[in-house]
Amino acid sequence: MTAVPSFEPLSPADVATVAAQLGREPRGVAGVAWRCPCGKPGVVATNPRLPDGTPFPTTYYLTCPRATAGCSTLEAEGLMAELAARLAAEPGLAADYERAHAAYLADRAELGTVPEIEGISAGGMPTRVKCLHVLAAHALAAGPDVNPLGDITLARLGEFWARPCLSGHDVEAAPEAVHE
Repeated sequence: MTAVPSFEPLSPADVATVAAQLGREPRGVAGVAWRCPCGKPGVVATNPRLPDGTPFPTTYYLTCPRATAGCSTLEAEGLMAELAARLAAEPGLAADYERAHAAYLADRAELGTVPEIEGISAGGMPTRVKCLHVLAAHALAAGPDVNPLGDITLARLGEFWARPCLSGHDVEAAPEAVHE
């Protein structure tokens, strides 16, 4: 496992980019957790309690439109069911996924404690596969070998960042981010 990731502060340009990526103003953002090689935010870290007081378990929020669209495609193609079957059949993978859940909770604890969501991570961890977007976001933010299902998702996505980005990081080419 890696150490708790550090987050870069969100600059005014980052806020504008993330707003364009999401199609709305970002809420409760603690910082940028991963940047695309082009320099734009691709994953933001979100505080565990939104400014309106709502508990928010999704610490790592995928904003890159190409990655978001790719995860949606992988979900539609059945990757979540495939990964769920692998979790049931591969004890080692299940144990690694349990460790990813613990790492996610530890990262969120660095941002604050919210009793209403204590023990709840995201993406279905530690026993289900509910959202590839969250798992990919965690893998991008934490780096390889922390979230095995996020790593598998990223491998299936391929080099989604390889094409030159358009204004707003391909906002025009991808649908709004979908997360739990």
